[in-house]
Amino acid sequence: MVSMISRSGRQLQRYNQGQRQVVGCIPYRIKCSNIGSNNLEDELEVLVISAQRKGKGMLFPKGGWESDESIKEAALRESLEEAGVFGTVEGQLGKWSFKSKGNDGYYEGHMFPLLVKEQLDFWPEKDIRQRAWVSVPKAKEVCQYSWMKEALDLLVTRLETSPSSNL
Repeated sequence: MVSMISRSGRQLQRYNQGQRQVVGCIPYRIKCSNIGSNNLEDELEVLVISAQRKGKGMLFPKGGWESDESIKEAALRESLEEAGVFGTVEGQLGKWSFKSKGNDGYYEGHMFPLLVKEQLDFWPEKDIRQRAWVSVPKAKEVCQYSWMKEALDLLVTRLETSPSSNL
């Protein structure tokens, strides 16, 4: 059963040396439209979402890692709540320290790839966020966080060098 209510509050929030720990995913899918194409950028699409505050650009789903869940559970929960997608959370892309754009706080951000298996028509933050499947170059253009762009570069490199890739 999917909860249609997003978690809120900071009671269960994890911190590491004063930095709020956040976890996110880069939801992705491989198109099969160009049969025989060996170019990953032609086949790879990623899902970006609008920021909660109007006019603050696009980003990948991310949010607080809470004490009652594993890091991968948090990544999957944030993808469901903010983007309405389920899938397979793959190996961590990395960890970044960054300053909040909205306040003076510092954060520790962890990012994972999410191979999307299902996209829901209704999800908890449907009424406050837009979502869009875009190419990698377009995601780099619209994403507001440099650390998320770095994570995207790492995902592309991983997929290009993966022996399991059928591209």
